[in-house]
Formats: sequence, C-alpha cells, structure tokens
Amino acid sequence: MRKKIYYIILLIVIYSFNSHALESHPTGARSLALSNAFVSVSDTWSTFHNQAGLALIEQFTAAVFYESEFTIDELSLTAGSLILPVNAGTFGLCFSQFGQGSFKENKIGLAFAKPLSEKIYAGIQIDYFSQRFPENSGTFAFATFEAGIIYSPNKKLFLGAHIFNPISGGIETLEGKQKMPVIFRLGGHYEFDEMILISVEIQKDPENPFLIKTGIEFSPVQNFVLRFGVSGKPVNYTAGLGYRFGKVTTDIGFSYHGNLGLTPAISIQFYL
Repeated sequence: MRKKIYYIILLIVIYSFNSHALESHPTGARSLALSNAFVSVSDTWSTFHNQAGLALIEQFTAAVFYESEFTIDELSLTAGSLILPVNAGTFGLCFSQFGQGSFKENKIGLAFAKPLSEKIYAGIQIDYFSQRFPENSGTFAFATFEAGIIYSPNKKLFLGAHIFNPISGGIETLEGKQKMPVIFRLGGHYEFDEMILISVEIQKDPENPFLIKTGIEFSPVQNFVLRFGVSGKPVNYTAGLGYRFGKVTTDIGFSYHGNLGLTPAISIQFYL
C-alpha cells in the first residue's frame, strides 16, 4: 500500500512539473484492451487515433468513454466522439477531459476524412487544448493539428500512419512552456476472418524510445468479442471484452501496470 501511495505521489509530481506532461490521451475501451495498437483500425474513436479511419465509417455514430487511471478519481478520463458521413467525406467531432477539480486537461477536435482512392484513406483534425493548474485561477490553451493515412491493399490487411502535433505546439505557463510532444505512429492489422484480428503498432516521440504495442481480438460467438494486448517497455498488459446488441456496442477494457495497478475503462457506441 505504501509503495502504491509513493508512486501515486510521484505520478502527480510528474504531471505537475514535467515539461512534457501535457498530452493527448488515447480513448476507447476497445483500443485500450488492444494496448492502443489502433492506428490502422477504423471505429468511432478514430478521432483520437487516426482520423483516416473515419473515411471507412458509413453511418452516423456517437460514443462516450470513461477511464479511471490506476483507479484514482483525480486521474479519470472522460471523452465523447461524434461521426457524421456526408457526400464530400466524413466529419468527426471529439472532446476529452483528463483530471478533476482544480487540475484538468481538455481537448476539443474537429476532423475531416475522405477516400483518396479505393485503397487509400486520409484524414486531418484541428485540436484545441486547454489546461488548468491548482495554483492558477486562469486556463492556458493552444491549438495544433494531427493527420493520418490508411492503406488497404485488400479487404483483410490495413496499414496506418499518423502524426500528432507536427508543429510542436505547447502552452506558456507561469512556470515556463508546457510542451506537447510530437508523436508518430505506424502500424497495421490483419483480419484473418470474421473471428480473429491481430494488430501491431510502433510509437515514437523525440524524448522516448520506440514503444511497441500488440493486440489480438477474438470472437468466439456472434456479437461477443474478447481482446488481449501487450505493450512496453515497461511491460503493460491489457484485456477486455465487447458485446453488440442491436445498434449499441459496449466495450470494457483493463490495463495493468506492475507498480501502479489496474486501469479500468468502459465505452458505449451508438450506431444510428
């Protein structure tokens, strides 16, 4: 217990003083269960992973998400996503809030995606970030963008690439500049049949080594899915399940950190 309290305090200190603490948090319980190896996958939460995936969505969808990082209320993450396909392409609107009380990080994004050909899809998103610290009464904010592409040589294989914050944006605070890292993601997934999906992704930013993420999705019966994932280093294990009934899909995901413990998450998607 004392060890966990120590790491919780350390985590809060990092979020408070690290110049790279400001970040765009991944969302969606499905993606969490697949260790966020999601850069080539298309679903309602592509607004947070790779906007090119929106071009593959053919109906209006809405989703909500909640995550309790290490089961600490102060580190909770809530998010929502709306997807609207039109003749010209597909629009996406997303928002998220990390933290509670006097410490909050907020993101609002507006995306647009469209097919460039029968096999290539592209998307871009304008983001607005804001952050409030306990010691300050005001809010600090800035704007940036992210973009991605998906290539599908056939109906089973999908390859994706995504870049976040290529302009190296950040916010100016009383303590100095809070930098938002530039993040590049590259990966793919293969759908062996309607029952099995395997996904692999590599993530890189200037301050950290390559992060390898893997996930597998298995559907033993219709409308029910089991998911598992591994990423690291440090090694992080994930798992989850999903169930679809009618026009509603519910996903539950879990992530386990050896020192800080369990992170549970749930998301609900509505297909209208």
